[in-house]
Amino acid sequence: MNRIVKSDSGWRLGWDAAASEFKGLVGTDDWAFELREDEFQDFCRLFDRLATTMSQMRSELMDEEKITCEAQSDRLWLEVEGYPDAYSLRLILNTGRRCEGEWLPEAVPGLLQAARTIAVF
Repeated sequence: MNRIVKSDSGWRLGWDAAASEFKGLVGTDDWAFELREDEFQDFCRLFDRLATTMSQMRSELMDEEKITCEAQSDRLWLEVEGYPDAYSLRLILNTGRRCEGEWLPEAVPGLLQAARTIAVF
């Protein structure tokens, strides 16, 4: 099986190993766009790094404090914003199609779990 699509309320994530150029898919219930393999790998890697950072910040912040963290590669930029246990995720492609998308805090935990387990690497 070459094609995997995971989704839940507020997010979609997909991988198609047989696709010629755009192997990855990111989106929500309302929008989606395809990513090249290197873009998709960057997305998963940077998203995991930001999620780890947010988790580590839990003990550093007061309950009412929000935080914004960014991570980027040559291909894309990610930002998380909110509380360590509830934050939004924003994605901007830096090259090619120059797409932009955002996930609400309610969707981020499921999207993160899918990104960590889609196992395309």
